[in-house]
Amino acid sequence: MYISKFMAPEIIFGKGSLNQVGDCCSRLGSSRVFLVADKGVIRHGWVEKALPFLEEAGLDYEIWSGFSSNPRDYEVEEGARIYGDCGCDAVLAIGGGSAIDAAKAVATLSTNEGRIQDYEGIDLIKNPLPPLIVVPSTAGSGSEVSQFSIIADSERKIKMTIISKSLVPDISITDPLILSTIDSRVTAQTGMEALSHAIEAYLSLAATDMTDLHALHAIELISRHLRASVASQVNEEAKVAMGQASLHAGIAFSNAALGLAHAMTHQVGGLLDLPIGMISAVILPHVMRFNMLASIDKYVRIAASMGAQVEQMPPREAAEKAIEMVRELAQDLGIPSGLAELGLPEEVLPQLSENAIKDACFITNPRDAEVSDIIEIFRSAL
Repeated sequence: MYISKFMAPEIIFGKGSLNQVGDCCSRLGSSRVFLVADKGVIRHGWVEKALPFLEEAGLDYEIWSGFSSNPRDYEVEEGARIYGDCGCDAVLAIGGGSAIDAAKAVATLSTNEGRIQDYEGIDLIKNPLPPLIVVPSTAGSGSEVSQFSIIADSERKIKMTIISKSLVPDISITDPLILSTIDSRVTAQTGMEALSHAIEAYLSLAATDMTDLHALHAIELISRHLRASVASQVNEEAKVAMGQASLHAGIAFSNAALGLAHAMTHQVGGLLDLPIGMISAVILPHVMRFNMLASIDKYVRIAASMGAQVEQMPPREAAEKAIEMVRELAQDLGIPSGLAELGLPEEVLPQLSENAIKDACFITNPRDAEVSDIIEIFRSAL
């Protein structure tokens, strides 16, 4: 018998829902909160807006922002030390994927010994984590509902994929008002990251009927609203839709996992220290073309979800249309056309490909691949 599991946190969604943070932390038993926030969220005043809600709930707090846009191993280890020294008993993250990934890593090390490298892979976290509450500031990472944390290994210069049911937050709070302060460049990159999550989750070997529902709805929402969200910071309809899309894509990939595009993206991101969303947007169409052999019927559904009229198209033509529509969306949003434009030299491709095939995300890719295949995909994406 085939057995599948489906995990999701308690989800609170709506304009002004930031006011729920104090109550959420309190009912999970916290008295002193470790508040993880990126500098952009602090600069735009969202942490300042959140603090009165913690104070109203009678909670003390420690604010920590000592991590990079791509959180590093030594940064989260220092964060865990501060967490312990301050006597905190819950983790609250307000920010983008970097803040949430860092918060998950800090929570892991607060109750589990060793280095964060010890938990790279699948289900290696043994001890329960402290309560974890997250408030995303971008519509893309999906980390607010997922069992993933991505942390850079500073010595190996790769991004480690940590996957554990323990990393699913207890409560996820999405306030679309926060999304209105994100600039167009970040909106584009994180939106394409959400699309990559949804497409890879839909094509994953671990996909189920339930994850497919979330993935396809995310693809539809992103295709309809991402351009408008990038065009205007104050388009409320687009921000609400993209907040929903990030949630749906996050739920999909948390339960179905991902594929080769993310396995490759992590290697480039670890080397060049660039935003994951921008890298995955460049790589995704090329991996889609490679994987099409395994899932042509699913590609037809992707094209339909993106708005293509596929009824009269042969399946191969409709599948090709899906790839082209992904490429066109990235182009419209100003995503670079190739990895060389991002500064990736060709001589590193063999090593990146060797690393990619070891990445946990590759396990659920729908088509088998050798290192030589991945090198060729990288070359096509240059």
